[in-house]
Amino acid sequence: MNDQEKGNNHSGVRVVVVTGLSGSGKSTAIKAFEDLDFFCVDNLPVVLLPDFLKLREESSEDLWHIALGMDIRERRFLESYPEIFNELRQRGTNLEILFLEATDEALHRRFSQTRRKHPLVGTGTVLDSIKDERDRLKDLKRMAPRVIDTSNLNVHELKRMISRLYTIYPQVETLNVNVLSFGFKYGVPAEADIIMDVRFLPNPFFIKELRDLNGTQEPVIRFVLQQEHTHRFLEKFTDLVNYLLPRYQEEGKNYLTIAVGCTGGKHRSVVITEQLKEQLAGLGYPVTAGHRDVEVD
Repeated sequence: MNDQEKGNNHSGVRVVVVTGLSGSGKSTAIKAFEDLDFFCVDNLPVVLLPDFLKLREESSEDLWHIALGMDIRERRFLESYPEIFNELRQRGTNLEILFLEATDEALHRRFSQTRRKHPLVGTGTVLDSIKDERDRLKDLKRMAPRVIDTSNLNVHELKRMISRLYTIYPQVETLNVNVLSFGFKYGVPAEADIIMDVRFLPNPFFIKELRDLNGTQEPVIRFVLQQEHTHRFLEKFTDLVNYLLPRYQEEGKNYLTIAVGCTGGKHRSVVITEQLKEQLAGLGYPVTAGHRDVEVD
């Protein structure tokens, strides 16, 4: 499809309407779509959807993947969505409905824990409101090609499910690793996800010929690597990190910082950081290395 054809219709656009029961995780789902590079709008009035798509056609913005949060919070949603959704589909819009739900017990527990007010709450109980909303949305649920029950999903699991189902890019997401050396005397890096203390290794600072050098220079590298425990430590620590990285990736992390510290951040931590970088690169991870305190006087 050329640019002119795209500009004259909706057929090149993917619109996912995220809807469902209050408390079922719609806000989490919208955040997951944002992470997937969808253009997202939460609580868009359904009557504005045709105008929104028309404005998208006229805009210079390259918006081809859109996720819209719509639900019973918007007063005219229930009465308006059938006609508007059908009209857009007849015009060729690729409109998908993602319906989120959960059991009455799970929803009641979530409202109790967060102390949020259910949008339909009146003179009855929260459970009454949940049942009322479920009944009002039953026709919309029937329209949805995809229904997700979030009763037993935490936020991380729901985000991973959205990512698997709706990713724009077919390639597998890769965990990017940054290994950072630092000196404990200057404080622990705030961005660190994993911290390793290598002050148990002999300190080159106390060797006169090495004191004014740093861990990027060959005499210091040779000194640290010749120590009895260095290679055994690197082997064990690399095994641990190699075990942990897929676990972090499963939790949705795209970037991870491993901070390696010694006293001043000039000698031991710098050598170990560079060695760990090589080890992880050899295991296939995209990895960078930095040295926060190597130039500190």
